[in-house]
Amino acid sequence: MKLFNFFTKEKKESLDKGLEKTKENLFSKITRSLIGKSKVDEEVLDELEEILISSDVGVETTLKIIEKIQKEVSKNKVLNVSEIHVILKQVITELLSENKGFSYENNEFHFSEKPYVIMVVGVNGVGKTTTIGKLANQFKQKNLKVILGAADTFRAAAVDQLKIWAERVGVPIVQQGMGADPASVAFDTLQSAKAQKTDVVIIDTAGRLHNKAHLMTELSKIRRVMEKVYPNAPHEVLLVLDGSTGQNAYEQAKQFSLATQINALAITKLDGTAKGGVVIGISDQMQIPVKYIGVGEGIEDLLFFNKVEFVDSLFSK
Repeated sequence: MKLFNFFTKEKKESLDKGLEKTKENLFSKITRSLIGKSKVDEEVLDELEEILISSDVGVETTLKIIEKIQKEVSKNKVLNVSEIHVILKQVITELLSENKGFSYENNEFHFSEKPYVIMVVGVNGVGKTTTIGKLANQFKQKNLKVILGAADTFRAAAVDQLKIWAERVGVPIVQQGMGADPASVAFDTLQSAKAQKTDVVIIDTAGRLHNKAHLMTELSKIRRVMEKVYPNAPHEVLLVLDGSTGQNAYEQAKQFSLATQINALAITKLDGTAKGGVVIGISDQMQIPVKYIGVGEGIEDLLFFNKVEFVDSLFSK
């Protein structure tokens, strides 16, 4: 497995800074819980369990981690802080799902098909539109042709916000305004992408979880019309979640997975919360890879997720 050979010093610093609150809540508490302890016993494991749950890792995932540590402790007789950190890092890394879809190596994107079509879902307020804008900027910076589709036609503000991002990044947008048929917008966007030989298409959609049946119908219709233009579209269904909401983000992930087939996650706002452990819990419980994390408000603060670098950052001093 390749590590972050493309992960610049600036992005590493951005990751470390963005995870500061979570690191304080997780790494520092674990370190303090082991001070003065000569061996890892049931008391230490109970403290570890409490710390992981309080960091929003989730009960089921926490119990899985503790069980794996117990096996390692009985096998290797772990005695000191550095050893328990090494085992914790190893166990958590193994629980995180690998990224799929396109790969990002040596500072370049590699797509399975072109145009690569991304359908973005998520409730209002999680940073969905901002994530789309930042993602479009990343592709644009690599000289890829990008087009946005404003298929969240339930709110006028959603269309307006996406137009602002399109102008800021300098990419075209297909929109029909509030109240338009979202599937029609998606169809027109893919037709434009075909005509312009676009590399990446990003389709914004509405996220009305209070009416799950309507959401399911709408997303299914959008998928069907996109398949008429490109049989395998969308290649990626990206669910955007607000990491600062902790376990509520996990509940949203479960609800959206019932409404449509999700194959990638973007977890935002990790810089403003100590609940970054939710990244571990959601990835483990949903068996869906985290593809991006948001660690700041800047346009460059959406990072391509690498589980090794993420865990290393969590446990760095």
